[in-house]
Amino acid sequence: MKLPKVMNNNKSDHILCYGEQDQLSLISYSGLEERPDKIEVDGQYLRVLYVSGYPYAAHSGWLDSLVNFNHNADISFQIEDINSSSALPKLQRKITELESTKQTMIKAGRIVGSDITDPLESAIILRDKIQRGQEKLFQIAIYICLKAESENSLNKLTKLLETTLASRLFYVKTARFQQLDGLQAVLPRAEDKLNQKRNLDSASAALSFPFTSSELVQDNGILYGVNKSNSSLVILDRFSLNNANSITFAQSGSGKSYASKVEILRQLMLGTDVIVIDPEREYANLAASVGGAHIEMSLASKQHINPFDIGENNQKLNQVNIAEQIQGLTEIISLMVDGLTPREQAVIDKAITVTYKNKPANKQVTLKDFYAQLIKTKELKLAERLDKYVSGSLASVFNHKTDINLNNRLVVFDIKDLPDNLRKIMMVIISDYVWRKVKKEPKRRLLVIDEGWLLLEHEQSARFVSGLFRRARKYWLGVAIISQQADDFLTSDYGRAIASQSALRMLMRQDSTTISKVTQEFKLSEYEQSFLLTCDRGDALIIADLNHVALSVVASSNEHPLITTNPNEVFSK
Repeated sequence: MKLPKVMNNNKSDHILCYGEQDQLSLISYSGLEERPDKIEVDGQYLRVLYVSGYPYAAHSGWLDSLVNFNHNADISFQIEDINSSSALPKLQRKITELESTKQTMIKAGRIVGSDITDPLESAIILRDKIQRGQEKLFQIAIYICLKAESENSLNKLTKLLETTLASRLFYVKTARFQQLDGLQAVLPRAEDKLNQKRNLDSASAALSFPFTSSELVQDNGILYGVNKSNSSLVILDRFSLNNANSITFAQSGSGKSYASKVEILRQLMLGTDVIVIDPEREYANLAASVGGAHIEMSLASKQHINPFDIGENNQKLNQVNIAEQIQGLTEIISLMVDGLTPREQAVIDKAITVTYKNKPANKQVTLKDFYAQLIKTKELKLAERLDKYVSGSLASVFNHKTDINLNNRLVVFDIKDLPDNLRKIMMVIISDYVWRKVKKEPKRRLLVIDEGWLLLEHEQSARFVSGLFRRARKYWLGVAIISQQADDFLTSDYGRAIASQSALRMLMRQDSTTISKVTQEFKLSEYEQSFLLTCDRGDALIIADLNHVALSVVASSNEHPLITTNPNEVFSK
């Protein structure tokens, strides 16, 4: 139906009529053609479909595949309640019909299948709940209007929708010869002339509401990415959650370190101090770009952290509770000597206590001082296991006074040049040092531990970092662990404790060997599971408390050169 042009011989009238025509074209289409299975409006093709078949049982997120259908589609939910007094007689009539069919089949010697027994059982349960006032009945109709630029694209989009919903036991049909009626049901006027309704009880109707769809926008916070469902921005302040801790799981090459560096840059803009433990030297360029400190910890390093540096002089030791410090040192020493027996733990505890008590004022206690006290306890075998760290090949790493500080907005501890067996020890020492500084001066800080799976290889380091996650919130500290070994975390008691103490979870691409544990641990829907198996580099599922959002991490043109580790980009400079 084409709108006619209005012509008039009068010049002024002629101009006026075209002016009206231009105004009308702003709020209306120029032409519309209805066909049996589609509508063409201004060169765009529309097709209205309705949900004709539903699965037998409803569960949380059962419509996720429709709500998160990431294509050009308008979805209309038409829901109205049914008066119980009129619903009960109809329900009782249906029960009688099903019961009669069942008895007839039994008398004829035929097997009564689930197509009779299941709806009969459900109808009886529903009738009883309605009579007791525990349930109400609703009628729901779901209509979808697909849009495409060509007829071929519209057909492909229709097939994709049908396949996507069929995998969840939903079936859709095209409103043949009723496309305009269907369009009225999808438009904001919500006039349902198709009348394709299905009866649902209260619980099933509640699960049909699409308002769990992913939107996560807070007044304060940083931009994490672009929402994959509706292209809105995902803006979040991790410090406004139950705690500021986070975990990130992803396959190698999925973009987990890239996403972490994007967040670090934006946290710095909000005044957050960031400390990074970097096992693969991926953050050096970032630190140099923003004037941060890049500290290389190696066998030949000129900068050191003294694990015995309590940060107080001897005159104040009586006023300071060093019990927690002693527990942390015991874990570190246990890592150094490959484990301690209960008796050896008691000896270590007492030796550390005496070492602090006897050390002169204004001097740092070092590993050498503790070693001398340990010799006095006659625990020579234990002392021998520590000897290489005191006077042997590793003395240059662990037997020094602290000569670094955290007075920079970004501090990166680079441990790439340390042997593998020393990395986990240094990760715990750095984390313990940061923790001591945090307790002295609480402020908004973020500690990022990349390749965190290393800490789960030994019980001592796993126990330490688990305790750090539990206590960090009290001192305005957020701890972020990044790992490609999801299995190592989710099969470990300490790993699951870390996951449970993280209000923010970022899940990037997974493989088929890890997806089942990830799905079970984080209670993911089928759509979310499928997304994690097929998503592109830089895509992620972010879980913030109870919010689940699929997003794409996006860096600006100014941020990208500072954080990329793509060899094609790095080595072509």
